Amino acid sequence: MGRVLTPLVEFARSLGGPGLFFVAFLDSSFLSLPEINDLLIIWMVTRHKPLMIYYVTMATLGSVAGCLALYYLGRRGGEAVLRRRFHDRHIERAMRLSQRYGALAIIVPALLPPPAPFKVFVLLAGVARVAPSTFTIAIVIGRGARYVGEGLLAVWYGDLAFDWMHAHGPAIALAMGVAALVGGVTFYLWNSRRRSASDAAGGSV
Repeated sequence: MGRVLTPLVEFARSLGGPGLFFVAFLDSSFLSLPEINDLLIIWMVTRHKPLMIYYVTMATLGSVAGCLALYYLGRRGGEAVLRRRFHDRHIERAMRLSQRYGALAIIVPALLPPPAPFKVFVLLAGVARVAPSTFTIAIVIGRGARYVGEGLLAVWYGDLAFDWMHAHGPAIALAMGVAALVGGVTFYLWNSRRRSASDAAGGSV
């Protein structure tokens, strides 16, 4: 963790759970602090394993708060905010995914490690005026699953979890994202067919 020992990290470590909330809020809103929150979770849980759920909860709540700040910025500023911050190619791709898969287009990027373009989906959810409750639930599921996984690694492997995460973390996160995507697409197709069958049955009456 030596390369990320900045004053911000030291400050967060001194605060414990509130420090995790603070860093997660910054990383999920207006700053980009790749991996710092993930490493802080592992560091804190390794030293206080009984507090794993507490640390994961604080990190998740901080991420939700930061994402909501961006979400409401998207609602207020509209598409102009997106155009200033992201390439048009990323915006169009995110727009297509959001229109087709809804909340799933938020959950999957929330699971993935950097440099996955997560914030474009957050802003886009605001621009598209996704229901705040749906948006919040999606963030809780995505970020919560990611942080729980990291907390469990810290419980099982201790300080070795840092090395394990760097060696296997991106692949595991990608696998979780793919699994969530496959499950979501399967549900989407099943639900679409069920509705089509229901409409056909209603029309034949």
